[in-house]
Amino acid sequence: MSKMTGPKAAKAASHVLNSPSTGKASKAAAGSALTQSRTRGESTSPKAATAASQVLRDGRTSAASKTAAGSALSQARGKK
Repeated sequence: MSKMTGPKAAKAASHVLNSPSTGKASKAAAGSALTQSRTRGESTSPKAATAASQVLRDGRTSAASKTAAGSALSQARGKK
């Protein structure tokens, strides 16, 4: 069963992408999450997963950024 980004996380990702003050890592994670809100079977790339992890560890990021990053990271493939 493939995961998809839910409506709440998709809305948060949209806000992150539209914000001019959002950093590169937050936008990468939000873009990944938003892509996965429309497409089944997609998974977060390793580069976007790294960006999402950085966003979650950074204490300065907004709740919307963290929501989008969490969604993207939950859809990343695990290491094998």
